[in-house]
Amino acid sequence: MHVSAAVWWLTILGIVGLLLFDFFFHVRKSHVPTLREASIWSALYVGIALLFGAGVWFFGGSDPGAEYFAGYVTEKALSVDNLFVFLVIMSSFKVPRADQQKALLFGIVFSLLARSGFILVGAALINMFAWVFYLFGLILLLTAGNLLKPEGEESHSPDNLMVRVARRLLRTSDTYDGDKLFTVQDGRRVMTPMLLVMIAIGGTDILFALDSIPAIFGLTQNVYLVFTATAFSLMGLRQLYFLIDGLLDRLIYLSYGLAFILAFIGVKLILHALHENNVPFINDGEPVPVVEISTGLSLTVIIGVLAITVVASLASARGRAQNTVSRVRRHAQEYLDVEHDPEQREQLFAKLLAEEEQLGRLPEKFRKQIRDEERLMALLRRAHEEHERR
Repeated sequence: MHVSAAVWWLTILGIVGLLLFDFFFHVRKSHVPTLREASIWSALYVGIALLFGAGVWFFGGSDPGAEYFAGYVTEKALSVDNLFVFLVIMSSFKVPRADQQKALLFGIVFSLLARSGFILVGAALINMFAWVFYLFGLILLLTAGNLLKPEGEESHSPDNLMVRVARRLLRTSDTYDGDKLFTVQDGRRVMTPMLLVMIAIGGTDILFALDSIPAIFGLTQNVYLVFTATAFSLMGLRQLYFLIDGLLDRLIYLSYGLAFILAFIGVKLILHALHENNVPFINDGEPVPVVEISTGLSLTVIIGVLAITVVASLASARGRAQNTVSRVRRHAQEYLDVEHDPEQREQLFAKLLAEEEQLGRLPEKFRKQIRDEERLMALLRRAHEEHERR
């Protein structure tokens, strides 16, 4: 599918326009989006992505259209999985709820820039070396294996290399000043924790790009489709964060579904590499006659696996228990962190009591596991003792 320079520029200007609109009309003024606001704007951004895909299908043909949708769905699913890490970062740095939007929008912009760079590098490598498909396939298979390893919140440390360097080189304050990046403390200009949060999100985005770009190149090698599918999968991610915040911990099987999808695309890439083979020590540098996986089959498998994963997660009793425990832990910690807003503190404690009642209604095997979690029980005791003291 040939794309003219004019179409490229119009697409880029449209994406930049959406990001600027997001900043000036939603993020510039700190607030917590309501469920209705998050739902409307999430649906709007998904609608824009689907409408764009329909345009690709109509003007470019069914094959490019299917490639775009397969890439978009895959990248969107990977983005949802990444939201869990963003949640850990926000909680670790104790970012006020109303100020989280700015950090998320920065993460989206940085992620788009990082992915654009990786896309250009990946496209150049593919054009120069056919064996890159072997490398991309191996990366995806290794990533799929890593997704199958059990992990919790503790495994996602927000204190990555970029944050450690920033802490060492830059003077930081201990408290936030709204959503400002810099503030004045003891007569000196210092950076706030908000800037560290953005650095942490930016650092993790680089790691995410290393996984997601090989995945989408396994579905299409058209740079325009790779860029637009990636960009539209990131648009609306900020609203989606607030929309499914309470469901992130519920999707307990999402990592397994993503592992299957990435392994599937990895196999697809290796088969394509064999079909285009020119590596001397494989079949004497000649192409290997193998069956390649079609784009239509890829799209069907991706959507089918994600649907099964989401339904199984929402129907799982363990998922409901884990989601309840995560909400209790989060509200207990938020209650202890709030110091200067009595009204917000009482609202959080009321939510904590309501969720503790839900814990009491869980099956006995889950209640026993919860009682055995010493850190959680200690956190709840601290919250109740602090409430009694106040």
